[in-house]
Amino acid sequence: MVHLEPFSVELWMDKYETKAKYQLAETCCASISIEDLKSFSDDKSAEVLQPATKLTYGSIRGSDALRSNLAKLYSSRGGTPLSPESILTTPGAIAANYLYFYSLIGPGDHVICHYPTYQALYSVPASLGAEVDLWHARPEKAWIPDIEELEALIKPNTKLIVINNPNNPTGAVLKKSLLKKIIDVAAKNDIMILSDEVYRPIFHSITPVESEFPPSLLNMGYSKVTVTGSLSKAYALAGIRVGWLASRDQDVIEKVAHARHYTTISVSQLDEQVAAFALDANTVHNLLSRNIQLAKKNLALLEKFVNKHDDLCRWVRPLAGTTAFVKFHKDGDPDSPIDAVEFCKQLLEKTGVMFVPGDESFGKEFLGYVRIGYVNDTEVVEEGLQKVRQFIKKEFDDLPLSAQKST
Repeated sequence: MVHLEPFSVELWMDKYETKAKYQLAETCCASISIEDLKSFSDDKSAEVLQPATKLTYGSIRGSDALRSNLAKLYSSRGGTPLSPESILTTPGAIAANYLYFYSLIGPGDHVICHYPTYQALYSVPASLGAEVDLWHARPEKAWIPDIEELEALIKPNTKLIVINNPNNPTGAVLKKSLLKKIIDVAAKNDIMILSDEVYRPIFHSITPVESEFPPSLLNMGYSKVTVTGSLSKAYALAGIRVGWLASRDQDVIEKVAHARHYTTISVSQLDEQVAAFALDANTVHNLLSRNIQLAKKNLALLEKFVNKHDDLCRWVRPLAGTTAFVKFHKDGDPDSPIDAVEFCKQLLEKTGVMFVPGDESFGKEFLGYVRIGYVNDTEVVEEGLQKVRQFIKKEFDDLPLSAQKST
């Protein structure tokens, strides 16, 4: 019987996000409209939607236009071209990840998951009867996990390694040399890898010309890799609910496709038309440029805030994605973390600013941590951080410490 643990971060978002005036818990780049999307295209005669299209189920595995555009994303930079047949579209990356686990993981399997990360990446395989171990990343190592610890977690029944790159909530990046080592470990032990790449390609603090810039794991020569992505985070189009799964292993594609028949049938034709337009060569570069520049500008605001309050908080500055993991503490002592849940509740009630508490949403060991989404509209981030400054000045000293001992 499938038993899913409560989805902590989504429960928090569901309970509080409608009450927020300054949404600094959002993980998407600031959302855009259809009108905005059209303005990013170099082809001003192109239409986002095709009104004459009959609203049938459409192509079961995803429209030709969308899967072709996705295939081009993974076929760039001199890599081996990817066939559109190696891609399945889904209602968001969350569905892609779930279908992958449902199709390939079960009792008797052992799964290793990069951590901290989005809870579904370890709770879903556990719910399907798999044994799950967490491969811990730690702040003192810039949220980069040790390859030796990964090797130590391998068991005879290890079937899958799960990574999230760029990472939610830390904004850390597993760079090229580490990805190569992960592949070496997997290949030596005949283990599959699932790489959740929903925050790719928002690399705001690392550039493609750097030797350690990480390619998609799909393009690193290991056949047992599957990647997932979506239009929600990096492409600012969460409202169309379009994600995908891609693999050069056609057996994986077919197994997931069989499971997908029971859940999805197809993704909305209208949503896929919007997605295909966004990923078209005439549009995608302008759209991503907007989002990367927004991330850079807003991260500078957050960095200024953290530096100004370095006696109360600390972080590892994110290299990519849309989120930062910031630890708040009392009296200049990182070993005296605040009660992050109470902090977030009071902050929302008294200022309208929404953060996500780390220990409530990502693991009990993350005492004092909050996840901050900083790629909303700049005025929202700027005004929201000003409200946080005012709250800290007036209310921070009265916040309780975490009831647990910091580690």
